[in-house]
Amino acid sequence: MEVLERVVTRNSDVQVYNCDYAEGANFFMGEWNGYECAGDLNIPHRHNGYSIDILIKGRITQIIDFKKYEMEAPALMLMEPNQVHQHEMDPDAELINLYFTNDFLVPEMQGVVSCWRCVFSSGMVPLNQEQLEEVLSYADLIRKEYNGDKLRKDAIIRNLLNAFVIACGRISEPSGNWMNAESSQYNMARQFKMLVDQHFHEKAQVSDYAEMLYVSPGHLNDTVKALLGRNAKFIIDEKRIMEAKRLLYWGEHSIKQIAAQLNFEDDAYFNRFFKKHSGFTPASFQKSIREKYN
Repeated sequence: MEVLERVVTRNSDVQVYNCDYAEGANFFMGEWNGYECAGDLNIPHRHNGYSIDILIKGRITQIIDFKKYEMEAPALMLMEPNQVHQHEMDPDAELINLYFTNDFLVPEMQGVVSCWRCVFSSGMVPLNQEQLEEVLSYADLIRKEYNGDKLRKDAIIRNLLNAFVIACGRISEPSGNWMNAESSQYNMARQFKMLVDQHFHEKAQVSDYAEMLYVSPGHLNDTVKALLGRNAKFIIDEKRIMEAKRLLYWGEHSIKQIAAQLNFEDDAYFNRFFKKHSGFTPASFQKSIREKYN
């Protein structure tokens, strides 16, 4: 765990831990057990890439963005970038971790998978024996390539990881809604979601994203709602509310500072917006969520 200890750093602005154990690499694969991870992975942290964990032995408890999961092996754990989480692993637990950045795989996957959120928003997914053997077969191939030094190593890993993500999607979302990449509408929805992830701090209106996508706000709203079941404004607001909740729970900022960070006109408007979308004032949410998880 020396690598992990070297690179876990406190982000003084967000007041969470960034666990970039890949040391700036676009792809990382490792194996952890409960003895090694005690005191490290139970620190609240988030990553700037996607994470797939295969729990192959024991039991793990995770809190991912205010949802608590308790899972026994075998299981999959799928996470998007920037989800604040912490782990508590039983001493005898063992897992395989794969981590990759958006840039490492997304260009390869754009013609295959249209909805990353659909694949990676499932949290923890129980596996049966057949599914475990399937995901381990991919993991074994990736591990051999990752630990080797053959020509075009990264290209091979990308293609294997491509197939592995599709396999995880089949398990976590059997309906297959995430697969329809041939449609220009799905491409628009995917691009919209990626832009929201990048710009939600400073851009809060549908028109902002419609302009970047060269479509009308009405067309963008209709397309997103038809494919994702929620209109574009809802998805933008949902992203801003989730980040506000993260800052209220994990951070040490004042409500005024959080309002400014998320580009609200003032803290009074932020209070009204937060209560409308969550049913709580920021202060009451902060008090109740900290009492619940502390």
